[in-house]
Amino acid sequence: MTNSEFTIRLFTALLAGLLIGFERQWHHKSAGLRTNTLVSVGSALFVLLSVILTQNGNGDVTRIIGQVVTGIGFLCAGIIFREGISVHGLTTAVTVWCCAAIGCVAAAGFYAETFIGTSIIIIINVILKPLDDWLSKRP
Repeated sequence: MTNSEFTIRLFTALLAGLLIGFERQWHHKSAGLRTNTLVSVGSALFVLLSVILTQNGNGDVTRIIGQVVTGIGFLCAGIIFREGISVHGLTTAVTVWCCAAIGCVAAAGFYAETFIGTSIIIIINVILKPLDDWLSKRP
């Protein structure tokens, strides 16, 4: 992988994480702009490292991706908290988890898929919120 390809993939992850983080920050969520951007970039860096280390045919890129999924899952568990019978932070945690996936997709060089996934995550967080609120308030 060339330095320019590495940079393009990393900046694709950065931009995607930034877009998702902007939406979260706009809605005053605890994991906002910096958190989601860093998760996306960090995940991309791990995958890019894996791609570089396995270019000669030794090793398996998916091993590091699997560890990213596990590590981010652990991080997300810290975002979720319980207050009485209510649980808060699930959507924020899942959004962070999705940002890790977006970073992995970007690092793999799937640019269109990165922005399709990013768009879907933002659409889910923005458009489904009013429906979610309405369903929660039903008797």
